Amino acid sequence: MVTNVTNLSRSGLYDWMAQRVSAVVLAAYVLFLLGYVIAHPGMGYADWHGLFSNQAMRIFSLLTLVSLSVHAWVGMWTISTDYLTSMAVGKWATAVRFLFQAACGIAMFAFFVWGVQILWGI
Repeated sequence: MVTNVTNLSRSGLYDWMAQRVSAVVLAAYVLFLLGYVIAHPGMGYADWHGLFSNQAMRIFSLLTLVSLSVHAWVGMWTISTDYLTSMAVGKWATAVRFLFQAACGIAMFAFFVWGVQILWGI
């Protein structure tokens, strides 16, 4: 049995809900951007910059960035606990799983910080 030390919320139901809610936020963001691009066919840099200079769009983008991080973490945690088992990788399964999850966590944190810097111009 896999311990729940590194999962997001310590409960499969909450992880399932977090992934579904984050998927809805991601879908809403993609649909909004797609609609915006279709509604503005001759869009240039100034229009794009104007969209992302809007405070509401920055907040929506930040919410999407948080949702992407949650969604990715739950997905990668699930993959690691399902496939990095002692049957798959041998007696070092716990160490391999930990290293995989640590690498994923560090990468997701770095991408999140990078996204915030891009979004808010920090």
